[in-house]
Amino acid sequence: MNYLSKIVALLLMAFIATSAYALEKTPFTQPAFEKLQAAGEVVLIDVYASWCSTCAKQQKALKQYRSANPDKKFHILEVDFDKDKDLVRQFRAPRQSTLLLYKGKDQFWFSVAETRFEVIAAEIDKAFAFKPKESKEY
Repeated sequence: MNYLSKIVALLLMAFIATSAYALEKTPFTQPAFEKLQAAGEVVLIDVYASWCSTCAKQQKALKQYRSANPDKKFHILEVDFDKDKDLVRQFRAPRQSTLLLYKGKDQFWFSVAETRFEVIAAEIDKAFAFKPKESKEY
């Protein structure tokens, strides 16, 4: 392997390593949220601000959860605290660092400023374990 090939290989390995632990988030849209709810997916609404140190700690905990639980697929929809004021009001987020957790249409958790990994992980696990009762039609 020549020098250039080795550099390319190292850069590729570094990219793969960092992307494997990247926190994938999608900007919130009502149609996407409703589609995920209808499919019964686990969805975390993340009311986030780029300047917020508490938010950064939450992101670290969410990354840790994803890396420890690669088989548990959940969606993070991000609400920009500074730009999405209508959504901030819709979700009644008193400030940035608000997290709301849903499975389907059921809301499991509402938290402000929670950064402890064990608490965040336990709440996400509860959502995955939830089995809705079948509705009876009369």
